[in-house]
Amino acid sequence: MKILISDAFDPSLPERLKAFGEATDDKNQLPTANVVLIRSKTKCTKEYIDSAPELKIIIRGGVGLDNVDLDYAKQKGVQVFNTPAASSVAVAELAMAHLVAIPNRLIEGHMTMKAGQWAKKELKRTELYQKTLGLIGLGRIGGEVAKRAKAFGMHVLAYDKYVDRADACELVSLDELLAQADFISLHTPLTEETRGMINAGLIGKMKDGVILINTGRGKVINEADLAAALAGGKVRAYGTDVWESDPPPESSPLLSAPNVFMTPHIGASSKENLLRIGDIIVALLEEHGGK
Repeated sequence: MKILISDAFDPSLPERLKAFGEATDDKNQLPTANVVLIRSKTKCTKEYIDSAPELKIIIRGGVGLDNVDLDYAKQKGVQVFNTPAASSVAVAELAMAHLVAIPNRLIEGHMTMKAGQWAKKELKRTELYQKTLGLIGLGRIGGEVAKRAKAFGMHVLAYDKYVDRADACELVSLDELLAQADFISLHTPLTEETRGMINAGLIGKMKDGVILINTGRGKVINEADLAAALAGGKVRAYGTDVWESDPPPESSPLLSAPNVFMTPHIGASSKENLLRIGDIIVALLEEHGGK
């Protein structure tokens, strides 16, 4: 079996894969690969799959599968798997990092200190305690965020039309969430239903001065509408780890919008998570790939 490691995984993975055959990161070997391991960068389009006539399995180290043409893979007899359980803690912790850093003015505090300024009077913080957090999407990651937010003493609301019970939060309608939340954290997959859903209409239903956090999918945001809301003050700040593309184009209006706090899609990149992803890949190959 030939296994192509097409994106970045933990350095220990190639050695672990030797039990199943040859592991390589040489993308020129795609035509002879039986298994392809991807994360977010590689796009398994129809053309990509057609370039790999020996391909039997695609494994994505991550939660979503929007970078894989699932219908065409199925048509070609290619099995597709992901590792949704592995990334929950890593992404939830990054969402909480944004949630803590923005109202506590940590980034501005650091940058002003580096610039030789003492902005003690200018930097007024906002506490999370007794504030309302709204979660749009209550899958594994949203659930982990809910538990952590409760530990901060937050009131946690959640909207997810596919969930009918919740342990660490209160399920409400989307309109109720938008009207009540001081902070909103996005945890939806990218579907035709969610693409561009955070637009001018939805933003208009939010509380004035809301803070948005996005560690889900960049394309659920209408960037022009959000940039306008940031410029006008309707949205106080936007903390994001995800973009329309990796990296975002220079033309992205969010790169120049005020009060945008950015990380370069590192939500699933913790050392511990990459090791968990490796464990799941090995288990999947033991079950589906053979030796």
